[in-house]
Amino acid sequence: MIVIPAIDIIDGMAVRLYQGDYNKKDLMGEDVLKVAKSFKEAGAKLIHLVDLDGAKKGELVNLELILRVVKELEVDVEVGGGIRSFKDIKSLIDGGVSRVILGTAAIEDKELLRQAVDTYKDKIAVAVDFKDGYIHTRGWISKSDVHYIDLINDMEAIGVKNIIITDISKDGTLEGPNINIMKEVKSISNIDITASGGVKNIDNIKDLKELNIYGAIVGKAIYSKDVNLEEAINLCK
Repeated sequence: MIVIPAIDIIDGMAVRLYQGDYNKKDLMGEDVLKVAKSFKEAGAKLIHLVDLDGAKKGELVNLELILRVVKELEVDVEVGGGIRSFKDIKSLIDGGVSRVILGTAAIEDKELLRQAVDTYKDKIAVAVDFKDGYIHTRGWISKSDVHYIDLINDMEAIGVKNIIITDISKDGTLEGPNINIMKEVKSISNIDITASGGVKNIDNIKDLKELNIYGAIVGKAIYSKDVNLEEAINLCK
């Protein structure tokens, strides 16, 4: 399992939200590039970037900043948030982004998803963002009538190789990840699973590692110093 530190971007700055609520944000680091550099120096092989402005607007807003992180730091990044056109997907991958994460598009535009997967294969991942069992889209603002299990089955049929599972009720809370959901998904699917949301300490990292999943995204716990990123990365080597 790999540990993937996260940076959420609003107005060009690194923030963390509480349960996806845009009105409950904490400024974690003014300079996204500086935060990303500290993650790389701690040994991160992949950084998770989310364009929260883009998620809300429905199109990439912080593209220039994201590509600057890739170019200046020469680090692998995966990017999500507001990516709802093939043009944006191409711009990111052509700019050196390692993996593009589709969320709303995976629900609302299956043709775009299929085109992206056919073209870029495992460079495309899907965000399975849910609350009370049902997928939320458009920056977690809109609740759909799609159950997360049904979405995962659809993604596997389409050929998606990596899914990022977020229990929104856990995100940014430091209450621990939803281990039972990860176990359930692993039992029904062969897709690589990245767990996201709620990691609060190194014991959570150990618990997720024991599930033998692909990765664990850690955000707020790093900024609050409840998790030492270098220690977590070394634990999972």
